Parts: sequence; structure tokens; C-alpha cells
Amino acid sequence: MSLRIITSPAKKMRVVDAPPWPVREPAFLARTERLLEALRALSRDEAQRLWACSDRLADLNYERVRTMDLAAGTTAAVVAYEGIQYTHLAAEVMSEDELAWLDGHLRILSGFYGMLRPLDGVVPYRLEMQAHLAVDGTRNLYEFWADALYEALAAEGCDVIVNVASVEYARAVTPWVRPDGPQLLTCLFGVERDGRLRQPATEAKAARGTFVRWCAERGVKTLDELCDFRERGYELSAERSSGDSLVFVRAEQNSPSCDKSAPPAAKCSLV
Repeated sequence: MSLRIITSPAKKMRVVDAPPWPVREPAFLARTERLLEALRALSRDEAQRLWACSDRLADLNYERVRTMDLAAGTTAAVVAYEGIQYTHLAAEVMSEDELAWLDGHLRILSGFYGMLRPLDGVVPYRLEMQAHLAVDGTRNLYEFWADALYEALAAEGCDVIVNVASVEYARAVTPWVRPDGPQLLTCLFGVERDGRLRQPATEAKAARGTFVRWCAERGVKTLDELCDFRERGYELSAERSSGDSLVFVRAEQNSPSCDKSAPPAAKCSLV
């Protein structure tokens, strides 16, 4: 069984002149060029309203749009993004084997680039998936990308899409799942507090990055292997999980670490 993990990008980006190096262009670069043209057609104030950001960030990103060269000075996507999730993923210190697994199995969803492999070359940009940018007769980016991202995953021959993306980004894929294509398995990371399960945003990002790194370290090949995830004090909750979701839970008082001496997590059987 072949799997692909989909995740979200981060708003903050950087240029990195160090390994891992980019090895290819993004698959949807022609579409990205059309989005860049649409951004360049906006006034500075229109761009700021689209980005919903501060004056400082609007100035920075408007200048980026004005001077952007999609082929020059690129950084590998997985290290270009900065944020909690990518800090915990820590691709810059992965071994060659771990990076190879990551590049083969992780797909980063992007409003600007559509979908990226970790070692695709990118430049800093600002364009969230939920942005209402009218391009080629579409009203927003969900319409612009339509089923292209799901169909790209299907074309890779994967059987299951393991979703650790935010709702905003997962929505670019989930409406297009079809019975004869790859199916979706969503992984949720919750903190149990007073008998209720919550998903604090900051902790969820840390858990997603840790989960992806854990998968790369083990070279995960099957869905059943995912059930053994126990980093940061999480354990699979069999009663909260279902055929299309895995719910990992940790008690609020648990420290964000992995107890190597703890017994194996509850097993699950996925098909």
C-alpha cells in the first residue's frame, strides 16, 4: 500500500543557502506564473487587503511580488517554510535516507504553488489558500486549483492520503476524493482536559511536524505503523478513531516528550 502525507505550509518563509538543496521545479509552476501575474496586477492597497496583513508585511511582500523570479535563488520547500510545524519536522538535520523518504511521501499544499514535494525549489511568497484572488475566471484559489491537487496525488499511484493539514488547506483536496481514487485518512492530535478533547493550535502544529519527522525516521510503509506514534506523550485513542481518522491523545499534564520505556501503543487495523 502506497501512502502520501499532505500538510500545510507556513506563512513565514526564508531563503536558505545550505542543504538540503532544491532538486527540481514545482510541478504546477505554469499555474504559479499565472497567479504571480494576477498578484502583479493588484495595487499595493489591494494586495494588502488580499493578504490581510500589517503595513510592514504588505510592503515586504508587495516588493517580493514586483521583483520575483520563480527560477532564481530558490530554497528547498521543506526548509523554506518557518514555523512551529517545520521546526519540529527539522528537515535540515535529517539523514539522506530520511530526506529521501520525506521527498517521496510528503506533499505540502500551497495557495501559490499548489502542491510541493519537500525538495522542490521555491521562493518566498505570501498567498494563503483561502485568499479571494480572482484568476482565469475563478473567484478564489479553491476554484482555481479545483481537483488538480487530488488528481496529482492519484496520478502518483498512492492508495491513501494521510491528512495532517489544517482545515483551510485540507479543503483543497477533501471535496474531490472519489471512490475509485486514493482515500483520505485524517490524523488528529488532541489534548485531554477535564474529560474533553481539545486541539490547541500551537500544540497541533508541533504534533504535526513531530509526526511527519517520526514517519521519516522509521521509513513508514503501512498505515498500521502510524498507530504506533507516541511522541510528545501522545497515544492512539482507539475509541475516538474510525476508519477514516486516527485520533492521538495526550493528557494535559503530560510533558512533550517520548517515554522510550513505555509499552507499545494500542494496535489498530486499517485497510
